[in-house]
Amino acid sequence: MEKLKKPKATIRKDITIESDYIDCIKDVVNRDVLWRMSNYPHHGEYSCLDHCFHVSYLSYKICKKLNFDYCSTARGALLHDLFLYDWHTDKPLEGLHGFVHPRIALQNADDHFELNEIERDIIVKHMWPLTIVFPKYKESFIVQLVDKYCAIIETFNRRDIIENTLLNEFVKLLANEL
Repeated sequence: MEKLKKPKATIRKDITIESDYIDCIKDVVNRDVLWRMSNYPHHGEYSCLDHCFHVSYLSYKICKKLNFDYCSTARGALLHDLFLYDWHTDKPLEGLHGFVHPRIALQNADDHFELNEIERDIIVKHMWPLTIVFPKYKESFIVQLVDKYCAIIETFNRRDIIENTLLNEFVKLLANEL
C-alpha cells in the first residue's frame, strides 16, 4: 500500500465509526488505488481521500437513518472523486475539471471495482447541477448535497466543526476488523 499522508480532520468531533460502515467499504479500502487519493490536495488543506471519507461517512449516516441503501451510498461516496490528479495544477484532457471529473472518477472506479447502478449514479452525478442530468437515485441526491456541505466546511477550514481525525479512527478500527 502506498504511503498515506497524515489525514486531516473529520467534519464532526463526536463521530464514532460504526462497524456496519466498515463492512460496507472493506473491499474498497483494501485497494491501493483508493489510498492514492491521499496524494492529491482537494479543498483547502484536505486531500481528496480526506474529503471522500468525510462525504462517505456522513452520507452513510444520513442514508442509514432514512432506511436508504447505505452500503451503496458509502461505497459510491468514497469513490466519487477518484479522478487521481491535482485539479489545481493539472487539467483534464477535455473540458473543465468541475464538469468532467465525475466521468473520470467513474472510469477509474469501474476499472478497479465492481459497482452497482446506485454507486455509478452517485459518482457520475455528484456534481449536479453541473452534470445537468438530475441524480436518478435518492442516495445520489443525498451524496451530492453532502459533497457540497463537506466542500464548504473543508474549503473554509472550519476548525470549530472539523476536529477529530475520522480517517485515523477508521484506520485503527479497520486494522482490528481485518
